[in-house]
Amino acid sequence: MKGGIDYDLVVLGGGAAAFAAITEAGGRGLSAAMVNAGLPLGGTCVNVGCVPSKHLLAMAEAASVPSHNPFTAVGYSRDEPTIDWSAAIDEKDRLVRQLRRENYVDVAEHSGTDIYEGYGRFVESTTVEVVDGRDEGARITGEKALIATGSSPWAAPVDGLEDIDYETSETILDRRELPDSIIVLGGGYVALEWGQILRRVGVDVTILQRSERVLSGMEGQLGREIRRSFREEGIEVVTGNDFQRVTSAVTDGGAAVQGAGVSVETVVDGESRTFAAEDLFVATGVQPNSENIGLDTIGVDTDERGAVLVDRHLRTTNPDVYAAGDVIGEPELETVAAKEGNHAVKNAFGDEGRTIDYGAVPAVVFTSPEVASVGTTESEYVGEYGTCSCRTVRMADVPKARTVEDTRGLVQVVKHHETDEIVGVHAVAPRAADMIMEAALAVKFGLTVDDIIDTVHPFPTFGEAFKRACQAFRRETSAMSCCVE
Repeated sequence: MKGGIDYDLVVLGGGAAAFAAITEAGGRGLSAAMVNAGLPLGGTCVNVGCVPSKHLLAMAEAASVPSHNPFTAVGYSRDEPTIDWSAAIDEKDRLVRQLRRENYVDVAEHSGTDIYEGYGRFVESTTVEVVDGRDEGARITGEKALIATGSSPWAAPVDGLEDIDYETSETILDRRELPDSIIVLGGGYVALEWGQILRRVGVDVTILQRSERVLSGMEGQLGREIRRSFREEGIEVVTGNDFQRVTSAVTDGGAAVQGAGVSVETVVDGESRTFAAEDLFVATGVQPNSENIGLDTIGVDTDERGAVLVDRHLRTTNPDVYAAGDVIGEPELETVAAKEGNHAVKNAFGDEGRTIDYGAVPAVVFTSPEVASVGTTESEYVGEYGTCSCRTVRMADVPKARTVEDTRGLVQVVKHHETDEIVGVHAVAPRAADMIMEAALAVKFGLTVDDIIDTVHPFPTFGEAFKRACQAFRRETSAMSCCVE
């Protein structure tokens, strides 16, 4: 495709935000074009993020079932499960190809969106030129433009790291053989999910986190609880690291250490420590894909991290250009990116003034047990009001958890100290990802703890933990029948 072709909407990027945008545009009868480079159509989620990682988490959990069997009535032979990692990657690839075709390629065709393959760069206000790739030389202009270029793995600055051939959440998906041991730098959801995947398929895993706890952006109890579960699973988690350097030559008194290809020198609690493993996995965050796409040329500003600055209606500092998804920064979630892409089109072409209540967006970590959170944390509430009306229940007190012999975790509810409205819910539990949606609705619509108590819940379910935490504001739950409403 060559020449200058005009569209209503030009989208730079091909992930969740981009596809939500072209879907909304198609529904409005608008013409749209998409310029995509880097990852295949679908972006991070389907290609190297949610879909492959959750598929491999499920595979790893299936492999770990015998060692985590809680029922004495069920026995297994002594044989360890056999993990064919190469076959697992093949299965992942088949799933990704299928979903990419069904959910992205077919959707683009159905919406009538023209797809330009190649690296795009803004050359005028809403004009994008494809500077390399299959459609190099094409120049397309829209009435409005959307920046939806996503993000990429980011490596924190650690001395020597640039000289190490380390893995990321993207590169490891192409690896056919796994190491015997690995060090994971980072303590966020990527580090924890991949740490558990690798441990459950037989890799010796050590997780090193710079801050004092993993999941440092969430309620403090959650990080402590998941660390306890990981320790029981044989995953070493070391927090409070002051990283000094990373080296590839691992020696002990001048002699090479067998099976160790990388070492991390760090200081923990004032003590120098060295961790060695065969490989290194870096999961220290992501960076917006905003460099070298011509933002300076069209007057679009970014912050110090490179995130595109937008107003509450997702408009950039160029009034004809909008931005959505990871490229505008946190919370960097696929579902949020899609909502932003949809709202950007509604605001750009319908002047609808759509906004997103980010405080009611749930966050989930798909480890086992799962971690889920929505709304205000205890520390945030105390910081604002100087007090906190909070209740926490252990999953060991929830009938369903005891029934299935899986009592890992807890649920905490934070309510307003005057109105009783629920402002935050935080959980570690076997079904936390499913439980959090009721909590998200409570936070979004200002429900009170009594609203939840007065709602009849099915019994026995893990979701009762949320209700039980609400009941804890009104009665002593340790002396309560499981049938009390």
